[in-house]
Amino acid sequence: MDKLDRLLDHAERLMEKLERILPRTTSGSAPDWDAAHAFRWEQGRLAPVSHPHRIGLTDLLGIDNQKQLIAQNTRQFVQGKPANNVLLTGSRGTGKSSLVKALLNEYAADGLRLIEVGKPALSDLPHIIPLVAGRPEKFILYCDDLSFNSEEPGYQALKAALDGSLVAFSDNLLIYATSNRRHLMPESMQDNLATKYVGDEIHPGESVEEKVSLSERFGLWVSFYPFSQDEYLDIVAHWLKHFGVTAEFDEAARQEALQWSIQRGSRSGRVGWQFARDWAGRQ
Repeated sequence: MDKLDRLLDHAERLMEKLERILPRTTSGSAPDWDAAHAFRWEQGRLAPVSHPHRIGLTDLLGIDNQKQLIAQNTRQFVQGKPANNVLLTGSRGTGKSSLVKALLNEYAADGLRLIEVGKPALSDLPHIIPLVAGRPEKFILYCDDLSFNSEEPGYQALKAALDGSLVAFSDNLLIYATSNRRHLMPESMQDNLATKYVGDEIHPGESVEEKVSLSERFGLWVSFYPFSQDEYLDIVAHWLKHFGVTAEFDEAARQEALQWSIQRGSRSGRVGWQFARDWAGRQ
């Protein structure tokens, strides 16, 4: 049985190497840009998203500073002014992905469009960039829950697209990425062992420099933090109103909302939204 497991593991690693070597099949044809405001890169083409998430900026509570920074950057972008690629990092469920989706709903009328690209498809960036070049719309290329190992092909493709590629990055395209890791790659104790000390100066090893270099290519870093108990309860109250609960958010409901968060080990916006859905359904 162990021999079979080793054989299957070897075959899986071989297939991964072949996928990196063999060229992807891409249609290269532009989509119907009038079909949707959001698109997803699937199997070498841009597929329209008919029903994107309709969350609004006012639905996102407890992240006012983060909203202000990213909304300002996005306004500059849709107005044709200089703007930065954005890396949103921090605790899970605090609104990173929802904020990007809310930006689309806020600025779609101003020409903003969203293209979602999964991590395995990042190696197709050289095929995506020419499709949007020269278009009058402004495109955010959205990468959700991003993290890498150094051997993954999408890592080098994204790094080159952000800064360093010979192919000029289109003025109407930015990359917004979310991640639970600030440096996007796993960090180990072994990496720190290569750090050198010269007098009072610290010189990180090459592996540390490599892992930091990708996130440094994003011009704007925005961090998200766990919510306090009061912030969490405010989020629950907001979503209860959204779901049509007219009863007062009394002490009994608050205690049940807190118990719900304890069971899930998180006081996040996502957990508050989930509780509100459950409570509204039961009421």
